[in-house]
Amino acid sequence: MPKVKLTIKESECRCGYFNKGDSFIVEDICPPICHELWNIIYPSVYAILNGATLDYGNCKDKKFEAKCPDNGRVVICGEVEEEGDK
Repeated sequence: MPKVKLTIKESECRCGYFNKGDSFIVEDICPPICHELWNIIYPSVYAILNGATLDYGNCKDKKFEAKCPDNGRVVICGEVEEEGDK
């Protein structure tokens, strides 16, 4: 089963939850990230965990980028991590 690697690309989080470069692996449960950001990214995480290919810029890929609903203070990237990827 694929996993999704979430990486914080930018962070000006007012709560101090995230730092640029933080990463999390999602298999079947929510990683330790704030509820608001999880609600934004969950549909994309679920889709790529189940084999979907998403619109990503001008192409399609098994990854996404999203911004925090708090005025985009955190930018997160999610991508498929197959067996053997590190």
